[in-house]
Amino acid sequence: MVTRKPSIFEVNLIYLVLGFALLFIGYLVQTREIYSGLLITEYILILLPNIIYLKLRGYSLKDVFKLNPVSLKDLFIVILAMIFAYPVAIFLNAVFLAIINNFTSAMPTSVPIPTTSIEYFISMFIIAISPGICEEVMFRGTMFSSYEKIGHKKAIIITGVLFGIFHFNILNFVGPTFLGIILGIIVYKTNSLYSSILGHAMNNGIALTIGYFITKYSKEIDELANNTSVLTNGYEVVMSIIIIGVIAFISSIILIILLRRLPMHDHIEQDYNITELNFSKDNYGVIKYLPIFVIVLAFMLLNYKMLFHV
Repeated sequence: MVTRKPSIFEVNLIYLVLGFALLFIGYLVQTREIYSGLLITEYILILLPNIIYLKLRGYSLKDVFKLNPVSLKDLFIVILAMIFAYPVAIFLNAVFLAIINNFTSAMPTSVPIPTTSIEYFISMFIIAISPGICEEVMFRGTMFSSYEKIGHKKAIIITGVLFGIFHFNILNFVGPTFLGIILGIIVYKTNSLYSSILGHAMNNGIALTIGYFITKYSKEIDELANNTSVLTNGYEVVMSIIIIGVIAFISSIILIILLRRLPMHDHIEQDYNITELNFSKDNYGVIKYLPIFVIVLAFMLLNYKMLFHV
């Protein structure tokens, strides 16, 4: 059975409109108050427009978002995969940041780290669960379902890169792009958005939890560092890179094994066998990618100004 899904031109327009909404409205509300601003950004600027557009156009949310059940075994594999994906993402981001710092000094911005247990649970909902739901609906839901028409491998890579760009911060580009690709693979294999929502929330939750405990026990960590043998700064940096690199390498091997253990659902192929009738809506040539070009241009200009203080 042929599944009716939005065209590439449609989802690229959505990407353009919501990208500028994020840059202007999202930035404004998050500057005023970060937590309420993040909620407005995720639910009103990202989730709601995707759902409203698809409903108005008559698309099935169940088909576009792949709202299919996932087995407990698959969910367990997804959880393990995201645990081992995290060190790889951190390593890739660190390497990229080191390269950028050869040209300019810049540090990535971070979300507020909770200092109390109450703040921790509030942050878990706002910073981990909410983006896991809202951003997955847009990228592994709306956009992935459309880009599947040109092949699942291209869809996984393209939506992963577009997800990284959507953060509009080159210092926080490589990690999210890698995460987006991993989540794309997970959705492709499980044929369910629920799995990528869990994976995305897991990744953000891990980062939040690590930041919370580092902040909570910062004094103990400082004392431990001061009591260790004194090393030269250069030696410390080299050893840190080697240790992180080894952890990332081992984690990447385990991650590959886990992703391969995710079973391919037999019924998934019907989503990719889309007839030429569905391609008729994508007959815009290169024009259908113009919205992406505009966002990429904005991404480059913003980051050039940020890195070189123009």
